[in-house]
Amino acid sequence: MNKILIVVLIILGLALIAYNVTLVNFEAPLEGNSIIALIGIVASLCAIVLLLIYSTSKKIEKKIEE
Repeated sequence: MNKILIVVLIILGLALIAYNVTLVNFEAPLEGNSIIALIGIVASLCAIVLLLIYSTSKKIEKKIEE
């Protein structure tokens, strides 16, 4: 994957987190649409972590080849 694509995907993940935070009802976070928003936040965080792991592994692979 291209480095620019990884950065764009991370930014999209952060945007999804910001949007889902606005949907959470903090008085009852585990009821109704709030639980769906929390699942979206966790899924976005997982995607960001996976992209960061992928980016780090590519950097390590590049150093090993040199």
